[in-house]
Amino acid sequence: MSDPDGAQRDGDSTQSWGQDYQQQLASMMTGVGQDEQEAVAALPSGSALLIVRRGPDVGARFLLDQDVTVAGRHPDADIFLDDVTVSRRHAEFTRSGRSFEVRDLGSLNGTYSGGERVERAPLRDGTEVQVGKFRLTFYASRHDLGATS
Repeated sequence: MSDPDGAQRDGDSTQSWGQDYQQQLASMMTGVGQDEQEAVAALPSGSALLIVRRGPDVGARFLLDQDVTVAGRHPDADIFLDDVTVSRRHAEFTRSGRSFEVRDLGSLNGTYSGGERVERAPLRDGTEVQVGKFRLTFYASRHDLGATS
């Protein structure tokens, strides 16, 4: 908040943080269609959405609403990614409270988060995860952004 003359008061940064936060949310949603934005906005607390951005099945959406969700080429995988670059049980997405992480399950081609090969990595809103040829973007429930647990 600022004084009438426009000067910033010490210790009061709520207004600028709010604007920055809104800009960050808007930039994360760049390139996301209206129906996808609505799907993300409708997510209940404790859930998240993966949207395929590159590779086979662009635009496919996968809801993360269980404590453990396995992604792989096996037809019984929770997230079925049908491509030879994906291992049968490639990676798992785990939920702990309102936080999510991805863990590689010993896949041949590895799992990548933010462009780096990882064994395990926390997921934040807008993080890109690569499983084989699939590049998926992680979106947390809007109810959980900024929450801890």
